Amino acid sequence: MTVSYSGACRNLFGLFLCGLVASTALSPTTAVGAEPVLQTEQSDTITLPSPGPHTILVEDAVYDHNKDGRVYVVDADHGRRLGMVQAAYNANVAQSPDGQHFYVAETTWAHGNRGQRDDLLVQYDPHTLAVLSDEKLPARALVTPKKNDLAISADGSRAYVYVMSPTNGVEVIDTHNHTVEQTVEVPGCALAYPWGNSGFSSLCADGTLANVSIADGKASLTHSAPFFVPDRDGVLEHSPGTHDGHMWFITDSGMVYPVKLGATDEIGTPWSLQQGAGMPVASDARAPFDVAWRPGGWQLSALHASSGELYVLMHRGTFWTHKEDGTEVWVFDTNTHKRVRRIPLPAASPIVGVTQDEHPLMFTSDEAGDLHIFDARSGKLQRTMKHLGTDLVFTVAPGE
Repeated sequence: MTVSYSGACRNLFGLFLCGLVASTALSPTTAVGAEPVLQTEQSDTITLPSPGPHTILVEDAVYDHNKDGRVYVVDADHGRRLGMVQAAYNANVAQSPDGQHFYVAETTWAHGNRGQRDDLLVQYDPHTLAVLSDEKLPARALVTPKKNDLAISADGSRAYVYVMSPTNGVEVIDTHNHTVEQTVEVPGCALAYPWGNSGFSSLCADGTLANVSIADGKASLTHSAPFFVPDRDGVLEHSPGTHDGHMWFITDSGMVYPVKLGATDEIGTPWSLQQGAGMPVASDARAPFDVAWRPGGWQLSALHASSGELYVLMHRGTFWTHKEDGTEVWVFDTNTHKRVRRIPLPAASPIVGVTQDEHPLMFTSDEAGDLHIFDARSGKLQRTMKHLGTDLVFTVAPGE
């Protein structure tokens, strides 16, 4: 059908008449388009593959608005972010040794920044990121994130949460029953470094270690002899170790104290990072303005346990620069105490992490929130995840 419009259609009344004529001229048999069939909305949940050796957790503290902290699940082989969970306000993250779940210790308030405070230990399923348990804690230390504010026993049966309410202590949590077994006071000491399944140690202000043995629900406390001088060359709390309690405590100047934690500690002879690299030993607080290569950063060191290789962020600076980002990663053989690799970084980094498999990857970050992924053996940069987050403070790899 053709409808032609005469001049009468040029005014308002004519347009009305022409429209009426056009509508009445339509044949009753003219086809009209069928109503669209609306699709029913469907929800779905993606299930992540089982974590592999290069599936890592990365904590973003988001310091500008850190009640919005988060933990990213990252496929480091392909540089992909697989998922994210909330990690509110100076949170900490740890993974079970078998990789079957991970934990976030966090703090929230009922009205955002006020109201009832809840200190929580949240257990997540790594496949769905669903909450498996939401344990309310008596307290937790609300300080800038430190890796050993939250730690897991070798068999995953206990979690240790550092607290400062009303004094220094560690909450011992049964991860199977999701109950707080007890709170162990460690006056003058801080953090929790697990050894095996039945104890942990804390670093103390007098240069000793407090060693807590747990048996039959009871805790007993012993102290090591002093092994470092805190006001001369303090131990850096982000020193690495293994689940069975072998630690490599690194000092501000770059001395390394090998320690086997336990009810009775075995403290080995210290050695120097700088000497291991063929350089003079760096000065301590008695010569604070001497410039040398020194350890520094936040997560400033990592250990590849099976090879015994120690990865340390290094920078050039004076003694009180232990918080400065590293411009290189130096890799040491913990048996020979010699540097075996020196890896210049594309950007200064506050963190270094490493996976625990036979073909390990190494991770660093920068102030833009990029995550740089390297072949740990060759030091070659493989890929960069641009702006993964805002303030990347920790990485956690399976088996670490």
